[in-house]
Amino acid sequence: MSLPTLLLLNGALTAYLTGVIWTVQLVVYPAFAEVAPERFAAFHQRHSTRISWVVLAPMVAELGLALWLAWQGRATLGAAGWVGLALVVAIWAATFFVSVPFHNRLGQHGYNYVTIDGLVRTNWLRTVLWTVRLALLGWLLMQYLAV
Repeated sequence: MSLPTLLLLNGALTAYLTGVIWTVQLVVYPAFAEVAPERFAAFHQRHSTRISWVVLAPMVAELGLALWLAWQGRATLGAAGWVGLALVVAIWAATFFVSVPFHNRLGQHGYNYVTIDGLVRTNWLRTVLWTVRLALLGWLLMQYLAV
């Protein structure tokens, strides 16, 4: 696959996931606090199942494409490709070591405002990381297309 195609695919997936994370950050997670406590367990289970369909395959694809881009672009992109990959790895780490434990607590114990607030506050890390990755890829695309 050519470098421009890899850049475009990385950019498209990252733009999609950045849009999703901003929606989750500003709309979905804050709305958790509005769900009646007696309905929260069923709500959270449905959310967890449905959001997996929205993010799991794109996140896996983004990781693979970021690795491919870093490797294939090592001579042309320099450190920028590896920085992009590092951002994806950091997003995965934040997802599985921060967000998933919050979701597990909500799934096991039900509605808890402190846990919901913690989820909202710590999710800013993923939101910022994806936004920075999108900006990096946008910059790379502009640099590459300017040549």
